[in-house]
Amino acid sequence: MASGFVIAATGLKAEARIAERSGGVKAIIGGGREDRLTALLHQAVAGGATGVISFGIAGGLRPGLMPGTIVIGTSVIHSSGRIYQADARWSDRLFEALPKAESGPVVGSSSIIANRDEKRALYLASGAFAADMESQVVAQIATEKGLPFAVLRVIADPATLSLPPAAINGLNPDGTPNIGGVLKSLATHPGQLWDIFRIAGATRRAMKGLLRSHRLLGPGLGGADLG
Repeated sequence: MASGFVIAATGLKAEARIAERSGGVKAIIGGGREDRLTALLHQAVAGGATGVISFGIAGGLRPGLMPGTIVIGTSVIHSSGRIYQADARWSDRLFEALPKAESGPVVGSSSIIANRDEKRALYLASGAFAADMESQVVAQIATEKGLPFAVLRVIADPATLSLPPAAINGLNPDGTPNIGGVLKSLATHPGQLWDIFRIAGATRRAMKGLLRSHRLLGPGLGGADLG
């Protein structure tokens, strides 16, 4: 990919580190803030990107998707209601390289879908397999700029698991863990400690799945020559 690079849009710094192990990838970190990700993505695209991939962990919506399940997003359902179709060739390559992956729509959100009842309602309304906070930004900007985009997400919290407050507020804007915020939340609501252990274990499985994925995809996370 001599003439450009693939952008990997992530929420966490740990996700960005994994993405950039693939040759020809520049990762940007939204840190759970849509405005920050939008600005960074516009800047990165202007630097000569040939494609964009939404890369990281996600919340499960479809029942039965366990932590560590890879989801290849065939489309992105924007919070506005618009549906963006992912690049078919890129999605096919991801699916061929990751034979145990699931493929289906994902839904974008400007906030974390934390409660299992919310997850169930969103699944019934949309049919989406997973939800995350980066894919809708990727889909909208890539489409506006005429660039191919793909979605590769790994389930962390499954559809049946509600996230505790400490997990929801445990992220700094640069995508690193907000340890102080987690400890403060635990001090206020110590009963969530067991849920924190559960989500930490699920997140570790998801990150391992993300790491395995990058090893199988090659340069540009499978999209090196599509631009």
